[in-house]
Amino acid sequence: VQLQASGGGLVQTGGSLRLSCAASGRTFTNFHMGWFRQAPGREREFVAAIRWSGGSTYYADSVKGRFTISRDSAKNTVYLQMNKLKPEDTAVYYCAAVRGYLGASGYARSDSYDYWGQGTLVTVSS
Repeated sequence: VQLQASGGGLVQTGGSLRLSCAASGRTFTNFHMGWFRQAPGREREFVAAIRWSGGSTYYADSVKGRFTISRDSAKNTVYLQMNKLKPEDTAVYYCAAVRGYLGASGYARSDSYDYWGQGTLVTVSS
């Protein structure tokens, strides 16, 4: 499984960005996909997750109502639409994947995921 994240950049407070995670290497029907982020000097934290089959979504409280995770099965790509960005959203964003179903206790834990992309930097200026 290979994951390629893209779409990061510099944006002003209140602006929007859409991150993409292109997945390859197998069929992802039974996969859980996630986005995590890591700011300088901080631990990696959960942002959002989606169950590929069925499309159930999960969000961290800090991004709920501003970010939307989605997937395009035809393109094998997961997206993270980020609106109303804040300076505290500045971080390297990583996409991740794991085969199987993650329950409520698992989708937000980075150690639940087996595959990781290389990360894309998002900088929000104040």
